[in-house]
Amino acid sequence: MDKIIRATAGDGFIKMAVIAATDLVQRAQHIHRCSPTATAALGRTLCAASLLGEAMKEDDASLTIRINGGGPLGGVIAISDHEGYVRGAVGNPAVDLPLRADGKLDVGGAVGHDGMLTVSRDIGLKEPYVGSVELRSGEIAEDLTAYLLESDQVPSACALGVLIDTDGSVKTAGGFLVQLMPGAPDELIAKLEDNIFLMDQLTTILAEDGTDEVFRQVLKGFEYHVVQEAPVGYRCTCSRERVEAALGVVERSELEEMIAEDKEYEISCQFCDTVYRFGPQELSEILHRAAEKEA
Repeated sequence: MDKIIRATAGDGFIKMAVIAATDLVQRAQHIHRCSPTATAALGRTLCAASLLGEAMKEDDASLTIRINGGGPLGGVIAISDHEGYVRGAVGNPAVDLPLRADGKLDVGGAVGHDGMLTVSRDIGLKEPYVGSVELRSGEIAEDLTAYLLESDQVPSACALGVLIDTDGSVKTAGGFLVQLMPGAPDELIAKLEDNIFLMDQLTTILAEDGTDEVFRQVLKGFEYHVVQEAPVGYRCTCSRERVEAALGVVERSELEEMIAEDKEYEISCQFCDTVYRFGPQELSEILHRAAEKEA
């Protein structure tokens, strides 16, 4: 089961969250028909959005991560609700690149690093809180760490990983986020940095030993306490009503042309594999309702 586990350590100076997200990343890969490289890029971004979104406590809050690095993958977007349930998309899901020299997927090459990572937090106010940071590598975890330090002023360490199996499916996916609270002692920080530097590869730990081992390796030498465990997944919020509302703000002349063509239109959701169909009669009713609102 996909989940986020949160823990504290170091007398409360360390907050850590681990996400196991194999099923939700596999779902995203299936919906968008992603190549291995695109799956890794989208999967990492979905994990990041889930970790940050689930930490928002306001009901109906949402968090959006947008990455535009100028690479062949195009833009990457991931949206999380306050429970950590996510949806997302990439510009060019079929893009794949040769493996890097170290044998790993070239996510940074696909995303590019000439652009921005932007995080938007919507907690129901007039305008969402938006912060951005220039991309460092396009590998996403490093870029998110830079964002958290520069925009949120929170020293953090982040790792995100998607391991693709030999058959092209998602073998494992997940990540962790460690954040230091103000006043953390220097020796605590140094010990934590050493642990992260010496730990095994994240996807190997998740595939072979699970989330508990991630905590044990990152927080080696610290007593930690799990404070929360919550299910997460891939969940789209689209509905026929929302699509109708979107059509209602289309230019009247465009709707009239669609009606005049006297055929059924199919509208696919950007984030899931749901297709909504509208015939001339339904389009006419939408046009009529839109005209009444303008009157």
